[in-house]
Amino acid sequence: MKKGILLHKADDDVGVTAMDLKAGEVIQAVTLEGETVTEITLVDDVPLSHKVAMRDMEQQKHVTEYGAPIGYASQSISAGAHVHTHNLKSLRWSGKNQIVEHHKE
Repeated sequence: MKKGILLHKADDDVGVTAMDLKAGEVIQAVTLEGETVTEITLVDDVPLSHKVAMRDMEQQKHVTEYGAPIGYASQSISAGAHVHTHNLKSLRWSGKNQIVEHHKE
């Protein structure tokens, strides 16, 4: 099984690709220390250094990376999907950091 997604924190909502990944591939997500966290089946092609959803996320949910909210889902996001500007809005520029609650799953 290919290890191709890095997680800054084991419970982050998104991981970062370590290589170009293709829809349909089953990829291991590992921490920066190399500990395997989970396997995920990609639903989209995801280029090198882009984000992958580690779980399903509802529209308006805060999205965590580095163990902290980095943005919110501007639409529902499926586990294994490419997470980028088309479905993630930055908290820094959105003005939504007080509107959307962060829910741990």
